[in-house]
Amino acid sequence: MTNKILALVDGSAHSRSVCLHAAWIAQRLGPSVELLHVLGRREGGAGGDLSGALQLGARTALLEQLAELDAQRAKLAQAKGRAILDDAQAILAEGAVTEVTPRLRQGDLIEAVSELEPTLRALVIGRRGEAAGFAAGHLGSNLERIIRSSKVPVFVATADYRPISRVLVAYDGGDSARTAIRRMAESAVFEGLEITLACSGSGGGDCQRKLDEAQAVLAAGGLQASTAIVSGEPDVALQKKIEAESFDLLV
Repeated sequence: MTNKILALVDGSAHSRSVCLHAAWIAQRLGPSVELLHVLGRREGGAGGDLSGALQLGARTALLEQLAELDAQRAKLAQAKGRAILDDAQAILAEGAVTEVTPRLRQGDLIEAVSELEPTLRALVIGRRGEAAGFAAGHLGSNLERIIRSSKVPVFVATADYRPISRVLVAYDGGDSARTAIRRMAESAVFEGLEITLACSGSGGGDCQRKLDEAQAVLAAGGLQASTAIVSGEPDVALQKKIEAESFDLLV
């Protein structure tokens, strides 16, 4: 594994935020950034067979026209992809990141990410993609798949970027939560940030014990963290705490 950060961009409203978050991480870790835009299999691919009921000559002419249209679509998709990567590279330059590798792929997003993952330190993706309202394979619809399959930390960017200074960690003592704490303790990304560990519970000793254990792991890594026990449904309680105390990042 290297220190590369992978930023997934698709030209949506989240792409600028993805790039700025990637730049923020890069400034703390000192790695290069790889930009990835993936053209779906349908983009530039062959259309359906519309010639079945036509006479041979007409069918041949139509197929030739369809082939020309497919070639034009493929060229336009490639040009759009390169433009998206160029724009993303310019945004990274605003964040003082100059070591950037743009990659344009066609096919499945998850497969493209998996191929690059052995060289990555972290991955940044937008919460919603360009076609989030549709079921097609864009970033928004693939977000959960990427998070579940990724072996490196995944940063999910909202549409509006703001510098990160306050971090809320939702901690339940489970395997995933302990892994997250261990990765935080080993990462320079969280140095100097205000960290709060939150556990949902009735205030019993077991919840506080879990928080104390996580706090000790972070302290061993040089990170100071406060603890808090929230009551109510975890998702609702944590969201209220984020809004009330203006946290910038949820782990």
